Amino acid sequence: MTIRIGNAPCSWGVEFPDDPRNPTWQTVLKECAEAGYKGIELGPVGFMPEDPAVLGDALAEHDLELIGGVVFRAFHDPDQWGDVLDGVHRTCKALTAHGAQHLVLIDSISGRRAPTAGRVAEAEQMDPAEWIAFRSRIAEAARIGTEEYGLTVGMHAHAAGFMDFEPELERLLDEVDEAILKICFDTGHHSYAGFDPVAFMKRHIGRISYMHFKDIDPKVKTEAIAARAGFYDACGRGIFCKLGLGDVDFPAVRQVLLDNGFEGWCTVEQDCDPTLDVTPMEDSRYNREYLESIGFN
Repeated sequence: MTIRIGNAPCSWGVEFPDDPRNPTWQTVLKECAEAGYKGIELGPVGFMPEDPAVLGDALAEHDLELIGGVVFRAFHDPDQWGDVLDGVHRTCKALTAHGAQHLVLIDSISGRRAPTAGRVAEAEQMDPAEWIAFRSRIAEAARIGTEEYGLTVGMHAHAAGFMDFEPELERLLDEVDEAILKICFDTGHHSYAGFDPVAFMKRHIGRISYMHFKDIDPKVKTEAIAARAGFYDACGRGIFCKLGLGDVDFPAVRQVLLDNGFEGWCTVEQDCDPTLDVTPMEDSRYNREYLESIGFN
């Protein structure tokens, strides 16, 4: 069995392709390799070159494999469906051009949900018709990725969107065919939402196709929830910390993966604001060394 550890551009603060605060894509590839990784995600489509020859040469230069890509767009907003489809098709084309396998779907942050991140009892819920349409858009994106491009598609729960809390994710899994939709499981977002990531993994490991390794500072989480802080405020407080320094039990996560014969990539993500006093390459090296210290090689 082989578990491989990769990283992602969000560890360098890259969330949107045209954010002027972003480091260059060349810097991200170079520093990812220098931090000791052999794989990297695409990041938001448009951040890295969409010309396969250009990106292919750069990946080869740094001995990096493209792992997958994320469509982080507003699945919750019917008026944004065209934008979602644009992200799906462009991301799929980029992934297939480089032999990457994982398409990750994330409902982006909603103004209706951001104020109650981490507080499931207070979060606004969709009405039945809105949920059905939301679910259908996710299912169609999953079908496109699976049937038209031959990718493995995983749903990723994310704080401050409408696919955030464990009951929502489990409802979606019950209602969308497993043949087209798996789980990209993010340990940190699950903890931020107030649920036990290890317990969820034990229940659903058969459907988890891909992992995101993220940790949560429990002190910041407690303070942010007590202060009724919104998602962006919590990020500014440093809720996402280096692996092993938060409340996610990574040795237990590793054991669940081993016990169930999981194979493939697990990608480190330590979201940060690139304009603050951050050290992405050093943090990425620390995270890799921590994972190696608990048995991930």
